[in-house]
Amino acid sequence: MTGGDPYEKTFAALPPAPGRGFARTWWGHAWLRALEDSALDGEQVRLGRRVARSGAVGTVSVRPGGLTAIVRDRDGTAHRTDVLVQEFSQAEWDRLLGLAAAESGYIAALLDREVPPELAEDAAAAGVELLPGIGDLDPRCDCGEWDHCPHTAALCYQVARLLDQDPFVLLLLRGRGERRLLEGLEERSTANARLRAPHTDVPGGEGVPADVAYRAAPAGLPPLPPLPDLPRAPGQPPTLDTEAEPDGLDVDAVELLAQAAAAEAFRLLAEAVAPGHADRAVPAALTHAQDAVRLTREADDVRVRSRLAAATGRSRADMELALLAWGFGGAPGLAALEDDWTPDRAALARARTALAAAWADEEAPVLRRVRARWTRSGTGHQIRLGREGRWWPYRREAARWIPAGPSAPDPATALAAALEAPGPAD
Repeated sequence: MTGGDPYEKTFAALPPAPGRGFARTWWGHAWLRALEDSALDGEQVRLGRRVARSGAVGTVSVRPGGLTAIVRDRDGTAHRTDVLVQEFSQAEWDRLLGLAAAESGYIAALLDREVPPELAEDAAAAGVELLPGIGDLDPRCDCGEWDHCPHTAALCYQVARLLDQDPFVLLLLRGRGERRLLEGLEERSTANARLRAPHTDVPGGEGVPADVAYRAAPAGLPPLPPLPDLPRAPGQPPTLDTEAEPDGLDVDAVELLAQAAAAEAFRLLAEAVAPGHADRAVPAALTHAQDAVRLTREADDVRVRSRLAAATGRSRADMELALLAWGFGGAPGLAALEDDWTPDRAALARARTALAAAWADEEAPVLRRVRARWTRSGTGHQIRLGREGRWWPYRREAARWIPAGPSAPDPATALAAALEAPGPAD
């Protein structure tokens, strides 16, 4: 830990908090996520949450680089508990203060005890991680545990409540007390205002010479950091286990949505950093019915899957078919299953050309068309033309048409896939 502001702030013990969340603000949740993602033993974190709820965390001392509190076990045994946080270097403070002072809205938000997410994003882009991440909360406890124990976890949960009330606690941990921080912001704001004011030495009274601006700048902008590596897996949303069901909140549904959002964000990020991403077309937004199928694939709980099927007017059997179609081709695959459309003249002309070319050198099968579906006579095999122009294989089983594989660019390949798929004849 580097040296910093000797200022220290003490907070009285908070009362017990049965049945409520420990964080309401986005930065409070980020703090807890750093704890929950870092701890090797999730059970220790869960026990710490219970200890914090019981009011067993005493007075909390916050100083640059660390937190300290006395945490008591159920039998009254007291433990000196510390959590250390890396302080910012002088260069990091210069960059952070320069960014905050450049936007008047950032200063106003901080004075209102708010942390603008844009400030955290801009700081991270400049190489300054305002909020802690995995491994940034360093636990120390006299109970002997080397990783997070219930005492250090309880202290972190309690501090999340303090951060909700006063985000300057986080900045103090990083090395600057509120007064010193605001003084630094005022100095930089004043310097910025001078730069923006008309300069009397310049003809016409407008603009500032480059050498004057360069000397007045508080610090040069750092080079852009390299893109981070893609994580190995989607992040895990914070648990909603509050030991009491919140009124009007469906915890299972919210947890499913959070997990599905994390998985979708991971997929989008993987696509964004893949070569050639800029040349790809942006996919259309999903409808509610399509998104329900996507979410059902994410759900392991049978009750949740049944509810999603009912919400979209599907039986469980219909939802199983929809899941199979989605697995073969996402939204276009689902459309091939459920969208019984009639191609216009131009689409039909292209389809006839594709059918003629598919079997140009061999005897073509007898296909009977109904709208955008071509069924091979005397068999339980079918190909469907999607609105996107691709062909989808289907087979008939128990009076239902079943998706038989992913789409193909031509009807012959699609029909071959349908023929290879197992299933009884019509």
